[in-house]
Amino acid sequence: MISRKNASISQFIIHKVGNKFNDTKNAFSEKTVDFDEASYELMLPFLLKPFGSVVQSYRFNHHSNISLNEINSYAAQLFNDEEAFVDISKHIVTHLYEQSNSSQIKTGDVLVVMFEGIEFQDITTNAVGIFKIESKVNFFQTYLEDNSYDVLVQKGISSRKVDKGCLILNQSDGEGNIILSVDNNSYDAQYWINHFLNIKYADDANNHTQQYIELCKEFSTEIIQTSYGAQEKNSFLAKTIDFFKENEVVNVERFKEELFEEDKHKQQFDDYKKEFEGAQNLIIRNQFDVAEAVVTKEKRKIKTDIKLDTNIQIKLDIDAPDASAEYLERGYDEEKKMHYYKVFFNAED
Repeated sequence: MISRKNASISQFIIHKVGNKFNDTKNAFSEKTVDFDEASYELMLPFLLKPFGSVVQSYRFNHHSNISLNEINSYAAQLFNDEEAFVDISKHIVTHLYEQSNSSQIKTGDVLVVMFEGIEFQDITTNAVGIFKIESKVNFFQTYLEDNSYDVLVQKGISSRKVDKGCLILNQSDGEGNIILSVDNNSYDAQYWINHFLNIKYADDANNHTQQYIELCKEFSTEIIQTSYGAQEKNSFLAKTIDFFKENEVVNVERFKEELFEEDKHKQQFDDYKKEFEGAQNLIIRNQFDVAEAVVTKEKRKIKTDIKLDTNIQIKLDIDAPDASAEYLERGYDEEKKMHYYKVFFNAED
């Protein structure tokens, strides 16, 4: 995640990208935008705010040589030659256009931006921003005509969220330039992440933590809930989050020892882990450092509700992993021929 408190825009240009599949064309600007004060003060936080909560970072990828990654090459040119900004920004849009091989890919405005003063992990750097605005919203515009005000509807860019965007920092580690990406229209995520940017998650604690939590979430749904019900699924997820909160380092063998009482359940987890790694084309490390920010973010996403077909929901507290086993009892009523939950408590709020 970044801090934008000292950030500024040094160059900004808008182009329009078409869709190769539908034979709609690109439209290019020849000059950069000269902001007035009001539009600048609105634009800067609009572009950078989404990256304030981004935890995981990416690195450029290529099947043969990283220097052949198009956006990697264009970003390097932008960092090294500010005079080439307009021409390079056109190349970026053309590359984006070449990835539109489906009718689902939307046309839109492409903003290419040079930022100064981006703060990332106590380092201040400049960055290239690439943003695609796909969705326009209706708004009312009032105007004066013949001494009376009238109103008309116009379409414009919403200042609430960016559809797609990336920040390429002029800062690198052993894997290359640090890249942050957001995508609020994830139906075409392959087009933005894999085809246009061609990036992969960094090999760091954030990624390792994310992968393992995703594994546990999938295992809880496909194996635990299917075999033992929603209560056991939610209890497993609560204990998983608790394990990550209490340990700075995750060791897979220790994780299994603490979460599974029987060897057959440990084996189920091992077997599912292999399937998950094969399906996702990745290898999950047997020991890695925990990224607290990822745990906090993923915890918010986990749903611990038990939804019943009688229009009743039971919500479990993910911060109390033992409460479900101690105070919630599942059974079957022979007379009604229905399952039931019995909840124990001392007082109601």
